[in-house]
Amino acid sequence: MKTIGLLGGMSWESTALYYRWINEGVRDRLGGLHSARIVMVSVDFAEIEVMQAEGDWAAAGAALAREARHLEAAGAEGLLICTNTMHKVADGVQATVEIPLLHLADATAERIVAAGVERVGLLGTRFTMEQAFYRDRLASHGLEVLVPDSAGREAVHRIIYEELVLGEVREASRREVADVVEDLVARGAEGVIEGCTEITLLSLGDLVRVPRFDTTRIHADAAVAWTLGDAGATSG
Repeated sequence: MKTIGLLGGMSWESTALYYRWINEGVRDRLGGLHSARIVMVSVDFAEIEVMQAEGDWAAAGAALAREARHLEAAGAEGLLICTNTMHKVADGVQATVEIPLLHLADATAERIVAAGVERVGLLGTRFTMEQAFYRDRLASHGLEVLVPDSAGREAVHRIIYEELVLGEVREASRREVADVVEDLVARGAEGVIEGCTEITLLSLGDLVRVPRFDTTRIHADAAVAWTLGDAGATSG
């Protein structure tokens, strides 16, 4: 079993799910008392959020690269950035370490393609929905990516930063996000990417009529496959 490095804390609400689901995946595969070999760094999200808001992606990338080197020094053999938005700096982080980075967008795209979906809606922070770094990575796998209109993008971004990262799950917000998904479906989306690792907290399954691609779960599954040496586990 290879040692996984988790670069988390953005936010810790979803990082906790990564830790749980990776360990459960290893246990389910190997049985008995087995659990995953993990080293983790959890950053102070308040510091990273300021960099995001100010558009200082160079500083944010440098901060994550520093933490990635700490994980490598601690024995990590592969790296996960436990957030969609900060994959904006994934290439820079990868360039600073020798260990492979398991890219969240690649793992997600591969799951979508395997499901036979070609046109997919994308939910996430406004950075993930509006900037090209994530959509282009998905498109490189042959996917057509739709994003909500400006009002929908604002609603999803607000719910993430003002509620979900604080562990608050409100029924009104569940239904508001489901309405955003319904609009994407009306525009032709065959599925929807829950492209913020906190969106899984909304448990949208009973409100959404198309396949949902939970990036937290998908990334955790990819980590389990990678640590156990499955062929095809995503790295980039």
